[in-house]
Amino acid sequence: MALAKNQSNDNVWWLLSAAWIIALVSTLSALFIGEVLGQTPCVLCWYQRICMFPLAVILGIAAIRSDIKVIWYALPLSLIGTAIAAYHSLTYAGYITTPIIPCGQTTSCTGSNMTILGGISLPYLSLAAFVAISLLLCILFRKSEA
Repeated sequence: MALAKNQSNDNVWWLLSAAWIIALVSTLSALFIGEVLGQTPCVLCWYQRICMFPLAVILGIAAIRSDIKVIWYALPLSLIGTAIAAYHSLTYAGYITTPIIPCGQTTSCTGSNMTILGGISLPYLSLAAFVAISLLLCILFRKSEA
């Protein structure tokens, strides 16, 4: 029975660590783009940062402690970030037309020079990060129910 409990803790640690790495890479990337490259984030990017930055800290502490109860704190932030990133991505793709321009006049997250891997834009990357974190936390939630 001790082996099953250790395996369960290992699974929790791996899932939390994966979510933390995604949040950490996202946070460091956003800071690099803003502080090193000097790109001013748009309003929607700021809202996504408000959700992502605390996740890098919360999930890191939870991974160290293998604390599955972090779901109650991290999942709401991740889901709110997912909703904002989805709106931003739909606005970027042109599916939602809004009088509010999501990015500023200068080079921004929707600029052609702010893409990676052959054209994946920052709004899509943010959405992917939030969805991945949310999925990992939902897997943890299901494990906690079992």
